[in-house]
Amino acid sequence: MPLENYVAELKKKHAKLSLDVDNEQKKQFPDLTLLSILKKEKLIIKEKIVKKIKLL
Repeated sequence: MPLENYVAELKKKHAKLSLDVDNEQKKQFPDLTLLSILKKEKLIIKEKIVKKIKLL
């Protein structure tokens, strides 16, 4: 998979996680454990994106 495609896929995953975080936060009683997991995953993906963009 070319690097550009890999970065594009990571960006899609990051956007989906952002939506998931937003949706969970909008709930009357958000699951704080789930929010923590989602935010950690989002951060990991963001770090991967930054590293891969430096390679382009």
